[in-house]
Amino acid sequence: MRVFYWSFLLLVVACLPQAFAQQPASFTVVPLGVKGGLDEGNLSAYLVAPAGTTSYVCLDAGSLHQGIEKAIANNIFSVKADTVLRNYIKAYLISHAHLDHVAGLLLNAPDDAKKTIYGLSECLTVMQRDYFNWHAWPNFGNGGNPPALHKYQLHELVPRQTTPIERTSMSVQCFPLSHGTAYQSAAFLLESKGAYLLYLGDTGADELEKSHNLRDLWQTVQPLVVAGKLKAIFLEASYPNEQPENQLFGHLTPARLMQELTVLSQLTGAKALHNLPVVVTHLKPTAANEAAIRKQLAVGNKLQVKLIFPEQGQRLEF
Repeated sequence: MRVFYWSFLLLVVACLPQAFAQQPASFTVVPLGVKGGLDEGNLSAYLVAPAGTTSYVCLDAGSLHQGIEKAIANNIFSVKADTVLRNYIKAYLISHAHLDHVAGLLLNAPDDAKKTIYGLSECLTVMQRDYFNWHAWPNFGNGGNPPALHKYQLHELVPRQTTPIERTSMSVQCFPLSHGTAYQSAAFLLESKGAYLLYLGDTGADELEKSHNLRDLWQTVQPLVVAGKLKAIFLEASYPNEQPENQLFGHLTPARLMQELTVLSQLTGAKALHNLPVVVTHLKPTAANEAAIRKQLAVGNKLQVKLIFPEQGQRLEF
């Protein structure tokens, strides 16, 4: 009996590391578009849902249909593309209204179902005034030039205020970002059952933007990082380090990305960032940019974060 007891105890101890390593994911992410330009069928758009559900929110919507079709080809979805568009995507969170972040939403609007578009006031104003106006595109919004078709309810987010996301179990907090000194972008902090995911739209570095938006954001998420509740950060690196600073147009390079993460590490302690997933978004696919950005990030990764380069239509879990 004693031999059996000790054998059983050794088996339990041996299995403990596996048990901790196999903690279930909190979020499922399906990138529908990952590039920062040029490839019009592969522009910023990320589906995010609580793990085990199909209640997705779309973080930006530069490309939709082509990304959905790629995900279907990769057996991520077993339904038709229009079912994903109409039924699986419950809402949109738009960081800013530049075309590489909204073109897919606009082009697919005639075939979409009624749902909510969430964003900061400036973003939603551009969507309604400049796109949903019967000149650039039919008015699928709920205001502006009549007749308003009311397919989309434009819901203004109040910075830092927690807002439930309609038809999902997730909530969101929104934070302003500086995307060039004259243009506003946004970051979204999603929450599901006590787990968090942070997505940043296009952003420049605080030092160059003459702002403190990123530092304010890092201060907000600091306790979540320390507690292990922040499952991933989605952060852009549009250009390689060689890009002149006066031609960054409110974007990050690998050096600037790591500089900003170093600010976060000073708040959390460097060890807290070890193996934290950092999903690198918005690479500009021109010349040898992508290869240079990947190499420079790897060389500059002194914080030992887990760098992830997403691929269109390939599932990620956090």
